[in-house]
Amino acid sequence: MSVINVGQAVILGAVEGVTEFLPVSSTGHLKITEGLMGIPVDDNAVVGFSAVIQVGAIAAVLVYFFRDIVRIVAAWVRGLAHKDQRYHHDYRFAWWVIWATIPIVAVGLVAKPLIEGPLASLWVVATSLIVGSGAMWAADQMGRHRRGEDDVTFRDSMLVGCSQILALLFPGFSRSGATMSTALVLDLDRVAATRLSFFLGIPALTGAGLYELKDALGTGVGVAPLAAGTVVSFVVAYASIAWLLRFVAKHSFNAFVVYRVVVGVLLLGLLATGVLG
Repeated sequence: MSVINVGQAVILGAVEGVTEFLPVSSTGHLKITEGLMGIPVDDNAVVGFSAVIQVGAIAAVLVYFFRDIVRIVAAWVRGLAHKDQRYHHDYRFAWWVIWATIPIVAVGLVAKPLIEGPLASLWVVATSLIVGSGAMWAADQMGRHRRGEDDVTFRDSMLVGCSQILALLFPGFSRSGATMSTALVLDLDRVAATRLSFFLGIPALTGAGLYELKDALGTGVGVAPLAAGTVVSFVVAYASIAWLLRFVAKHSFNAFVVYRVVVGVLLLGLLATGVLG
């Protein structure tokens, strides 16, 4: 019998779609939701399911930014074929995304037992939500928001890419929160920080989903729940991306900071009282 049924998969897909690109921690919200539904959060099949439905959210990014991605890939291919095309920012940016993905892949492979074991604890999620909120607030205050997307450099890409490791090791910190906060400290404006977070997330999250697919299919999650969760994740994530880009163009990240603290404190209370284990 599947450890996750179709109804639960739909709910988890919606949670993934809403939270994957908002700086509130999709992993944290998934684990909280799984815990409330009585799903074992540290089960290999559940961990695999969570990684696979992320592909639905990533597919939403691919569709939403299709023209940008085609432009960047085309510039990269032209640069590979013609040396005189390598001056183009899009060509260099494509390489920067590749290089910036290597650190998180390496850490993910080496630390996999920890990530799926002790670090999967809801206590870690709650603490990371609160600590990450402080980091996000500080970054938003420190950043001067004076640099746009065309000003992104190799150094920016590597630092922002490496910050994804925080969310990998500490579920609840939030990949989006870590990358956006780092970009803000580097003085990128909020829209540029958000878009860079999206682009850097494409290879990392797609790779994680494909890598975990064998575990999700082979240890207790059926095809129907996987399909349902992934489709719902795609639809909801697409709407979430569109909303977030409009929001950050006019607002700070303070609303997310407050929300994260509230959720983190609430989760600590549920754990301390035994409502969640």
